Amino acid sequence: MLKKIFLLSVLLSGLLLPQSRENCEFELFPNGLNFMPIKANYEEPRFGIQYLIKTNDLKVDIGNSSDILSFNFPKNNSRLTLGVDFFAYALATSYEGHRLQIDALDGFFGGNASFSKIFDDWEFQARFRIVHNSAHLVDGHYDLNEDDWMNGDRPIPYTRDSGELTVAYLKRFSNVFLKFYASVMYSTLVRPKMEKWLANAGYEFVLPSAFGVFFQEPVSPFITTHFYLDGNPDYSFNSNTMIGIKIGKWQGKGVVFYFDYFNGYHYLSEYFLQRKEQIGIGFFIDFF
Repeated sequence: MLKKIFLLSVLLSGLLLPQSRENCEFELFPNGLNFMPIKANYEEPRFGIQYLIKTNDLKVDIGNSSDILSFNFPKNNSRLTLGVDFFAYALATSYEGHRLQIDALDGFFGGNASFSKIFDDWEFQARFRIVHNSAHLVDGHYDLNEDDWMNGDRPIPYTRDSGELTVAYLKRFSNVFLKFYASVMYSTLVRPKMEKWLANAGYEFVLPSAFGVFFQEPVSPFITTHFYLDGNPDYSFNSNTMIGIKIGKWQGKGVVFYFDYFNGYHYLSEYFLQRKEQIGIGFFIDFF
């Protein structure tokens, strides 16, 4: 996996860097992110907690994305970055013995190459990432008294290695931020048997500073919906809608408080055959 990421980085750098180095400004460990994680997509790095109202469970997110290298092209108003992604989300079903009981967990790691170009009144963005995803049942799903997994379940050796290309259109008005995006994903390795080609699309609609400022930071309400075309194992449409506010710049550091409605096949890969409808409230921190 790491070898593939390295070779991809070298290839993209060779294709996109101008022949004259005078037109390129190199930066190591740049601030912020060239391509911000998609808010309503569960398979994005974040750091926060969501309370699931119907079941009283918690969805716990831990992880981050970081740009490592940046190649800036001021004359073309464009930028290429290379970065890494490490994140996981887990289902906490109870609290016993002063610790969270983690039922199941999905882990992700990989790398990405992101490109952005600013035009007169809009911006084009693209991100290609290679991600390894593995899923696990954890001790919170194990019955110590019966010395067996609960509900007769058995861990599924779930693995997915995939490449994903996302393109986005960003438009900034005087009091509105609008983003449309679409992705296509191909899995070079996936088990158990599922469709290898997947897709998703969505939008983000933001009213910057509509709720004023808090300690000199904008308070912005937003609504966003992420649509999935999954293949678990057959193709089906799923969706996740998020309504909330962010304290902080929309494409910068801050904290997000939100209400969430999910309808589709389970976001935890150990339960990929289960259809799920859930309502949640939560928060996460953008600390890129």
